[in-house]
Amino acid sequence: MATSRRSFILRHTSLRAVPGIPGLSLHLTDDVLALWRALQVETNDQETALPYWSLAWGGGLALAHYLRDHPEVVAGRRVFELAAGSGLCSIVAAQAGAAPVVANDIDPFATASIALNAKANRSRVDVSLRDVLDEAPPDVDVVLAGDSWYTAELAGRVLPWLRRAGSAGIDVLVGDPGRNHLPTDALDEVAGYDVRTTSDLEDLRFTTARVYRLRPGPGGQPGP
Repeated sequence: MATSRRSFILRHTSLRAVPGIPGLSLHLTDDVLALWRALQVETNDQETALPYWSLAWGGGLALAHYLRDHPEVVAGRRVFELAAGSGLCSIVAAQAGAAPVVANDIDPFATASIALNAKANRSRVDVSLRDVLDEAPPDVDVVLAGDSWYTAELAGRVLPWLRRAGSAGIDVLVGDPGRNHLPTDALDEVAGYDVRTTSDLEDLRFTTARVYRLRPGPGGQPGP
């Protein structure tokens, strides 16, 4: 099945440059709704998840810019990307010298896409396919969380998990273009970038997205 997922991605996307991130390419789509319909047919599941992995989203682009500008944040450190989608941030972290880098997602097509994208960019990224939000945070130095605030339900699970990571001394970086459920009262803004997303699903093709560091709680430690 993993082989068929990779084949599906290669048939329905094209490898192209990521806007604003020189030298990096991802398997992306021009029409996410058409790809979603093809995915429903492929999986025989009308409820299958939207292929978020086929797009470059604002929060991930902002994090990628930030890691390009500040490679010292991840260089020589262990990195875990939550809800990685295409794996954009993991790939940039690996290129900045992070090791090991683990990209996590609950969608098996996303993890197949991450593997293809990492290979295309000659980057070492390990893949994790599971829901980690009910588990203890991983033993890493940095957690990256881009575009994780679509719904109140998701935000209600993500923030407590990130707080546990922060309390364990993990440096937590968040990227987002300002969605309604973004918990700004728990975050400190560290950078902002004008980005051009590859999706118009949220009417955000041109937007400013920001990078935040989770504000340390009890036992938490600020990152470098």
